[in-house]
Amino acid sequence: MTAISGARPVPLWIDCLNEDLTPRASLKGTTSVDIAIVGGGFSGLWTAYYLLERDPSLRILVLEKEYCGYGASGRNGGWCEGALAGGTEKYAKRSSQDAALRLEHAMFETVDEVKRVIEHEGINCGFQKGGLISLARNAPQAERQLAEVQAAKSQGFGEDILRLLEPDEARQHLNATNIHSGTFFSPSASIDPGRLVRGLASAVESHGGKIVEETTVLSIEGRNVVTSHGEVTAEVVIQATEAFTRDLKGGKLDLLPVYSRMIATEPLSDSLMTEIGLINRPTFNDGRYIVIYGQRTEDNRIAFGGQGKPPYLFGSRIDPTIANNESSHEVIWQTLIELLPQLKDVAITHRWGGVLAIPRNWLPGLRYDKSSGLGVLGGYVGEGVAAANLAGRTMADLVLDLQTDIVSLPWVGVHPRRWEPEPLRWIGVRASRRLMGSADAYETQTNKTAWLAMKVAHMLRGD
Repeated sequence: MTAISGARPVPLWIDCLNEDLTPRASLKGTTSVDIAIVGGGFSGLWTAYYLLERDPSLRILVLEKEYCGYGASGRNGGWCEGALAGGTEKYAKRSSQDAALRLEHAMFETVDEVKRVIEHEGINCGFQKGGLISLARNAPQAERQLAEVQAAKSQGFGEDILRLLEPDEARQHLNATNIHSGTFFSPSASIDPGRLVRGLASAVESHGGKIVEETTVLSIEGRNVVTSHGEVTAEVVIQATEAFTRDLKGGKLDLLPVYSRMIATEPLSDSLMTEIGLINRPTFNDGRYIVIYGQRTEDNRIAFGGQGKPPYLFGSRIDPTIANNESSHEVIWQTLIELLPQLKDVAITHRWGGVLAIPRNWLPGLRYDKSSGLGVLGGYVGEGVAAANLAGRTMADLVLDLQTDIVSLPWVGVHPRRWEPEPLRWIGVRASRRLMGSADAYETQTNKTAWLAMKVAHMLRGD
């Protein structure tokens, strides 16, 4: 028996939904619509929502292989963070510094836009804008935090966006081990992603959109979508398939499906919660290279995740049994206990996992070709809750040819090159992961920056 052996191998967010999860009806034969959206996660549903908000007369059909929220949208860490994985510098290189900063500001504002829709549609998903606490737990992490805050200041961002925390203040936010310093990033909220994605699906239907589930899309051929239950003809086709793009004909090398795992504790007592902190329900992580992420849920659990092992399966395979691998969840638990030893004797009630999508250039983005009617969005590298909202809003404006501020943001038109064939990408992913793991261990043991390991890892990633 291990600490997580008694945990239910299902996502907390889905298991605690207070609704019937019976899938909607599947597609019934050939049909024609104005806009077909492939994928019933955040990207597809936000796109549908904003299209209908702008033009309620549109005939919109969302096609989902399982049920809305089955993929990353119902399995993630519940971070609605106003940031993109690509970072300012990469977007500035393909546009300008000013354009990249406009994108950053748009992401800050997106957190409040998500809140607006949640309140307008009456979606009860535990939204709490408590910010993001990032801890530095060794000297190299503290040095990187200081450089990050100084860079933000040089770009015009004040302490209302990002500020440095002294050790005692950081510990008040989160009473973790080995705290050297911390940062507080304000444009971030914690949510229950399961309730958000399900509520968003209902909102799309209430505005006139149609959703079919248990309908596998086999291929997108021009303006025709070929499915397991018939064909759909549309003037516009939006591909919002994230990691499951590998299942589309010809899509295996477009995005890399990488596994992340999560665990959740039982609801904690008020006294234990007071000892830990997280008073305003901020999301939290630390400065290690192999990313961890956590939040205090609305019912006082700690939901916590990380990459686990293995991170990637040969041939971009997606296997549900790997997502629920017990030994991998044990690694996540050990990481949590090392961070917060106060939780050592607390029961773990849920454990789960799933795949996120990584583009070859590690840049989230979207593109729309008016001549072909095809739109593609995604590749969020695990930071898609808020990003999918901005992407869906932008895609709606592009489709409707609206000249808004967001259609000229520098992530519009991003089209990364495809991943290398096997075994090159398997070797690259495993090697990069091993190097980052060794870099974390070296920095913790020596308090020195692992320059060489990270330089090689960045080369493998194509940075």
